Amino acid sequence: MTTIYLIRHAEAEGNLYRVAHGQYNSTITPRGYRQLTALRRRFADVPIDAVYGSDLFRTQTTASAIYKPKGLTFHPLPLLREVNLGIWEEMTWAEIERMDREMLVNFNKRPDLWRAEGAETFDVVRDRMIEGIRQIARECPGATVAATSHGAASRILLGTLNGLSLREIGATHHCDNTAVSKLEVEGDQIRVVYEGDNSHMPPELSTFRRQSWHKSDLATEPGLWFVTVRDDETGMALNAMLEEEQVGRIEFSLSDDALVLEDYRLTPERRGQRYGAQLMGQAVKYARRHGKDRVRLACGADLAGYFLQFGFAETGRQGEDRVMELDLRLIMGEIPD
Repeated sequence: MTTIYLIRHAEAEGNLYRVAHGQYNSTITPRGYRQLTALRRRFADVPIDAVYGSDLFRTQTTASAIYKPKGLTFHPLPLLREVNLGIWEEMTWAEIERMDREMLVNFNKRPDLWRAEGAETFDVVRDRMIEGIRQIARECPGATVAATSHGAASRILLGTLNGLSLREIGATHHCDNTAVSKLEVEGDQIRVVYEGDNSHMPPELSTFRRQSWHKSDLATEPGLWFVTVRDDETGMALNAMLEEEQVGRIEFSLSDDALVLEDYRLTPERRGQRYGAQLMGQAVKYARRHGKDRVRLACGADLAGYFLQFGFAETGRQGEDRVMELDLRLIMGEIPD
């Protein structure tokens, strides 16, 4: 019998910025790295013979919390990737809701009906995830394995292994970031021992505790969509909209080595509601599309702490302002103690 601990990746950019990232290759957030500290501690005394996972960066980084301390190597397995979202990739969830609310609801509530242009269907995801688990069992007979994957793909797999149809899986719960499920594989049989356990996670680090969409009957939440005010070779300006209300603005320009953030603001009544992360998500998306590996800004000392939460680091001074930079390169960071 092969034992497999199936683990959802730590909080990544899509989770923080509220952007649809299926097979888009995003990085782990600062909170995600703190989640990985808790995951590493959970598995510190658990014997593991091999570590597999989706070949995307966020799952490889998550796997490093287990394979690095144990002196193992990582085995990338594309079969364990998240669902390919087609034209939804890199759209905010609010933009998707405006485009096709019915399909957004189907994505979580009726996966048997969900379709998006250029995307996989969930029956395809189900079949490749099952094949991925069976491949691990064939390659590691009698071993104990950790395998990192993704939220929607793991939900479909676990529901199927529990005997549910795709339609019935739409009524099941979602797993928090770094939640662990335990599988036992013997021959063609795959048994779910437990699923979605995040007991290792301090409540203040939970991604789900900061979000409301998974508590909604329709699995939706208020979010931002964006109106382009300017888009040319020098940069871009966007108005942030909440339903039909303008609630903020973001403007950035391109330098030789970075995207430079020049305007970043929310209306006073919308501050403190986590919409700022969605503004930052637009800057990151634009920077990557234009081949820039840094986002740079200058701000007063009173705002430096705000930008630290997104992973910015102070790199210098500009008069009385602090120069802050966010490194967008896919570099596996050190998991904090």
